[in-house]
Amino acid sequence: MSNGLIHASGLKKSYKIGPNDVEVLHGIDMDIENGEFVSIMGQSGSGKTTLMNLIGMLDRPTEGSILIDGDDITTISRKEMVDYRRRTVGFVFQQFHLIPSLTAYENVALPLVFAGDRGHSAALDALERVELSHRLDHKPSELSGGEQQRVAIARALVMSPKILLADEPTGALDKGTGERIISLLNSLKDDMTVVMITHNHDLARMSDRIINLQDGKIKE
Repeated sequence: MSNGLIHASGLKKSYKIGPNDVEVLHGIDMDIENGEFVSIMGQSGSGKTTLMNLIGMLDRPTEGSILIDGDDITTISRKEMVDYRRRTVGFVFQQFHLIPSLTAYENVALPLVFAGDRGHSAALDALERVELSHRLDHKPSELSGGEQQRVAIARALVMSPKILLADEPTGALDKGTGERIISLLNSLKDDMTVVMITHNHDLARMSDRIINLQDGKIKE
């Protein structure tokens, strides 16, 4: 068994579509090491988002196992999974999902509020990490697209996750801004493992390693 942070073995996932079970992932074996920045690439329908959802504990596999830092997350209860996900994983998406009526600081602090933590120094630290401490009182409409994505990244960092999952994080940004976001993600790997889904080959090459999916399998 690998000592990697993420260890997937025999991972399969099926969905029921009408009377049929359609298998999307066909036995994924994969290791991602602590402190790696890994890109997952593949055509639409290759299973990229399904794999990310399984790693992020948003769904369960039909077969196989996923170990996160040695813990088999496929065997824990739903409540345990929610608690584990909150402590272990941060999410960044193509759309920023910021609350328009809240400031950058308030958006970043939301996970702390939900966790019952009223001391928000971590929110300030996260905004400093993405170089936006000077914009903490600005609302999303007052920020550029790149700044909004950096706020979203700060929100994902605020709980100090072991894993940051980024699903097409540059999809809504221009080329130059997208490259700056990837550079920011690359700078985070000293503190966490970063897994990014992208269609962009140039951006994927900025990561440490590329995992290619094809028809629900890892393409060697």
